[in-house]
Amino acid sequence: MSVSKKGEQTVKKLFPIPFIIVLVSALILGGCAKPVPPAPEEIRIGACESATGAYSGFATGGIFGMRAAVADINKLGGVYVEEYGRKLPVKLIVVDNESDPAKAGTLAEDLILRDKVHLLVNSPGPATLFNPQAAVSTRHKIPYLAGFGPVEPWQGARQEASPPWEYTWGFGFAIAKPPPPDDFRYGKPGYTIMDTWFEFMDMFGDQTNKKVAVFASDDADGRGWYATFPGELEKRGYDVVGEERMLGMSPIGTTDFSAMIKEWKDNNCEVMWGNHTPPDFGTMWRQCHTMGYRPKMCLVAKAPLFFEDVSAWGGELPQGVAVERWWDPAYPADVCPGIGDRTAKMLFEEWGKPLNQGIGWGYVPMQILFDAIERAGTLDGDAVNKAIGETDMMTISHRAVFTEEEHHCRLPLTFGQWMKVDKPWVWECPIVLSVHDWVKATDKPVFPLPTK
Repeated sequence: MSVSKKGEQTVKKLFPIPFIIVLVSALILGGCAKPVPPAPEEIRIGACESATGAYSGFATGGIFGMRAAVADINKLGGVYVEEYGRKLPVKLIVVDNESDPAKAGTLAEDLILRDKVHLLVNSPGPATLFNPQAAVSTRHKIPYLAGFGPVEPWQGARQEASPPWEYTWGFGFAIAKPPPPDDFRYGKPGYTIMDTWFEFMDMFGDQTNKKVAVFASDDADGRGWYATFPGELEKRGYDVVGEERMLGMSPIGTTDFSAMIKEWKDNNCEVMWGNHTPPDFGTMWRQCHTMGYRPKMCLVAKAPLFFEDVSAWGGELPQGVAVERWWDPAYPADVCPGIGDRTAKMLFEEWGKPLNQGIGWGYVPMQILFDAIERAGTLDGDAVNKAIGETDMMTISHRAVFTEEEHHCRLPLTFGQWMKVDKPWVWECPIVLSVHDWVKATDKPVFPLPTK
């Protein structure tokens, strides 16, 4: 079969048409590609903090640490969010709950509804201030990371919550509960009050009569404490005076501790061991000295954490009082990195005042949140929430990993005692005992406590 010249010309003219169709189709399809969504001006993180009131010691340093972390990430251009194809600056919005749990939930909800925050955060503090915010976080499906401290009272409150607090994550330590067997911290000392404090007791306990005055505030934290330690002390050969009557339990705000102090003195308790709010312990400790009760050692959680609280006791009362240490500027940069070139030492130097451990634990949650956003690649609450749970990173307070069941991240502890120093602020609390090979004690322990 032959083709005419005219037909040849027709074929030649039609031949390029498939290429034109492909080209046009490509242009059309390219134009229909999913556009990059408009990016918000900033990542907004809300913090409902106890800037004033009984727990302001926690927030004073914590807010500084959070702001330092924000400044550090913004120096680098912000947090990269894949969904928007660029880095976004971070804005921290802080409100004051005045250390009042009744105000905390309302203010946290206001941060979500009015300020349109993408995330909620808290530096360390008592769980009573954070539980109302956890409920708000759940209701609005906003990821929330807070320094709950001991895992036991936090886990108890979380298990009782309905609906469950699936958007809230805590960081801190444990009173005694070990992590799951598959956790890298399992079997390692230095992550619970129990093993940290008993390292100190093992050094000096035999130099006492082993009679113990156990005390605690009558709140969630204190009740968890009192339910754990008297029995453990007795297992180790100590005699807890008045345990069966819960002698040392007292409501927050108690001003007269003379009855329990008299019983401790009459029984010659040479060890004090407890957990109190800063104002209440200050009142108790002054009354102990006024009544002539002087134990050989005094180990206290929460109350003596901060210089602001300890210095308010007056006189020589702080000397030798012991407390857990969560964070220290001695933490080395190679295992406790900050953002950019930030180190623990630099953070403390920028603080420029007597050490407040909260500055480190204010910085840590921001590091975790920035990392979670970047890994999630979005500001979507569900995606960021999932990423928080998958965290495994080195922070300015060492390695951070959350346990799935607890929604909690145990950070390392050391042990410190308050000592008089030749500096304008007079009192410091150096590390006197560490079981971690990456950070050493910076001073020698005080034992026994002064008798006058």
